[in-house]
Amino acid sequence: MFRSFKKRFLFYLLMPKKKMVLGSVKRFGVRYGRTTKYRLAVIEKEQKKPQQCPYCRKPKAHRLSFGIYQCDKCNKKFTGPAYALTPIVVRSEKPAAVEVQETTEEEA
Repeated sequence: MFRSFKKRFLFYLLMPKKKMVLGSVKRFGVRYGRTTKYRLAVIEKEQKKPQQCPYCRKPKAHRLSFGIYQCDKCNKKFTGPAYALTPIVVRSEKPAAVEVQETTEEEA
């Protein structure tokens, strides 16, 4: 298709890059929009990994159902937040605009 290295390299630079791997959220295909699927991917990725047990402090607890967890090491069953025992932070793709107020010498 391309004969020269320069054309191939320019073509490579102009191609869109993948920004995030959605993992299990690919099952929705083209439905529901990019932002919604991105948020769900972050939540699902967090809830499926082993959580830290509050009793034995080992990362062996896993989610059984909505807010119910069980530790594989100490075999305790306990309740907690719905999706993960630690808070989930979903970063927005666009940084929020921060307004900086200038202080004058009279106010200080």
